[in-house]
Amino acid sequence: MSKSHPDLTGRICLVTGASTGIGKVTARELARMGGTVIMVSRDPGRGQAALADVQRATGSQKVSLLLADLSSQQEVRRLAREVQDRVGALHVLVNNAGAIYARREVTVDGLERTFATNHLAYFLLTVLLLPLIKRSAPARIVNVASQAHRPAVLDLNDLQLERRYGAMRAYRQSKLANVLFTYELARRLEGSGVTANCLHPGVVATHFGRNNPGLLSFLFRLASPFLLTPEQGAETVIYLATSPEVAQVSGKYFYRCRPIRSSRLSYDETLARRLWEVSERLTGLAPSA
Repeated sequence: MSKSHPDLTGRICLVTGASTGIGKVTARELARMGGTVIMVSRDPGRGQAALADVQRATGSQKVSLLLADLSSQQEVRRLAREVQDRVGALHVLVNNAGAIYARREVTVDGLERTFATNHLAYFLLTVLLLPLIKRSAPARIVNVASQAHRPAVLDLNDLQLERRYGAMRAYRQSKLANVLFTYELARRLEGSGVTANCLHPGVVATHFGRNNPGLLSFLFRLASPFLLTPEQGAETVIYLATSPEVAQVSGKYFYRCRPIRSSRLSYDETLARRLWEVSERLTGLAPSA
């Protein structure tokens, strides 16, 4: 990671999943660089505690909190409206909120919860905020993906995993969707002054996975001492959000602040376009031109 710390004064940043882990560290460091930061959290108590921690650590009062359960499309739409009402520009969007579920659950929209939270929330929030982000160019969109995408396949006829559900299968599929979405988004943003990149943060010790009862939560807790710290996990996120070195880089997958190859399937442009179209349909967005 570049050791220089860019001055983000006048830059407005939105970070989802900002109450713990990578998201909280990212929000803190963006604020420390002078950015105006909007933290997004699902839980009011944890969100307020994280906001207070970030303000205390940075001495910045240019940090605020918005609440939204991103598994709900109504909540995502409300969040997008609140952001547009609150700020006149958006220079950095970090899509970070994610989850894994041991058993298949459906959201208020009737969608499989992992896919809804980890992919459709990224997609819907980004598309709703794109007009604001484009007007703010140069701007950056950073999507937190995972190396878990590598063995994944995407069955567009069973994205809801109604036929066969597995926690890791659902998670891997959602992370492949993140990469496909990023690459398609970058193609559509070409020439706009807005970049879109994704990354693997490493395997990080956070509260991730602990929302589950039983074995899955136990395994995440057991692994925690051997995992990266949130600070280490956030390095590549912060690098992509701020570094001058990647100001003109778009449509890449990063690990340890370097672009690397993602899975072979993630470069399938036809699959990416079809995923975009299905995502528009599932979120009720009008088809793009």
